[in-house]
Amino acid sequence: MPKALVEWTVQPHGAIEKLSPRVWRVEGSLPNMPLKRVMTVARTERGELVVHSAMALEPAAMAEIEAFGEVRFILVPNGFHRLDAPAFAARYPNAKVLCPPGSKARVAQVVRVDGVYADFPADAAVSLHVLDGVGGQEGYVRIDEESGVTLILNDLVFNMPHLPGAQGFMLRYVTASSGGPTISRIGRLFLVKDKARVRAQIEALAATERLTRVIVSHHETIVGTKERSAGEVLRDVARTALG
Repeated sequence: MPKALVEWTVQPHGAIEKLSPRVWRVEGSLPNMPLKRVMTVARTERGELVVHSAMALEPAAMAEIEAFGEVRFILVPNGFHRLDAPAFAARYPNAKVLCPPGSKARVAQVVRVDGVYADFPADAAVSLHVLDGVGGQEGYVRIDEESGVTLILNDLVFNMPHLPGAQGFMLRYVTASSGGPTISRIGRLFLVKDKARVRAQIEALAATERLTRVIVSHHETIVGTKERSAGEVLRDVARTALG
């Protein structure tokens, strides 16, 4: 895992995807790493911004975000997504840095931690939750809008295509990370503490009424199609990955 960055260091990234009036997404990459990484920005009912898995962007993109609202919460979604957290915390000193309770010690090694997900103030549009069955290491964000519900997960669920080359071979056959929505072998090994509880948690998320999309921190967003809704995709993940 790369060392956490104190200085504002922009890595390659795409344009901001404005998925809805409250939800923006940016996909980026890191040198010599096949995994795409994803930052999501959610706008609360109060007009404050919640940044999930922070990623330093080019000045024009950051200006767009800052025009969208004031960055008030920086979410470090687990102990491995810390790369740009120190730089974001330095850029936005008035923002609160929050993380899941089971990842607090690891996150605090590189950046100040102002609280855990339970310390997020109640809001009609955006809420933070801790996932069941993962030892408190990860959580999820729920965004409620008239158009539907968006869920933001982190490393528990991957959604990446098969990739070519030696790295693609490793991701497909060794870590079982690619080929569509799944829980990777690494996730099952290091995140899943109680398989039955994790399966029940994913099934509960799958049953979310008006579920529109599920954003994950690596690669593609899970969205509904004519054949399967986003909830049905999540339900398949629980069934196939957790038995």
